Amino acid sequence: MPIYEFSCKDCGHKFEALRLSSSGFKDVTCPKCLGKKVAKQMSTFAPATGGSSASGACESGDCETPYPGCSSGMCGMN
Repeated sequence: MPIYEFSCKDCGHKFEALRLSSSGFKDVTCPKCLGKKVAKQMSTFAPATGGSSASGACESGDCETPYPGCSSGMCGMN
């Protein structure tokens, strides 16, 4: 099941939601304010790799990397 990124038009909160297909977008609500005015955001693709050159902090999820996969140099953002 794909993970889609959304932002709430009411409070600005950004969040992710699992959806089976694009037809499931109409029932998405903001988990912060429960608003129904949400917009699907452009997502980045983070491929799984066999190895990692990331530091221990990033492997544990404690780093400040803006997008998944960027610490490995795969996304072209760094």
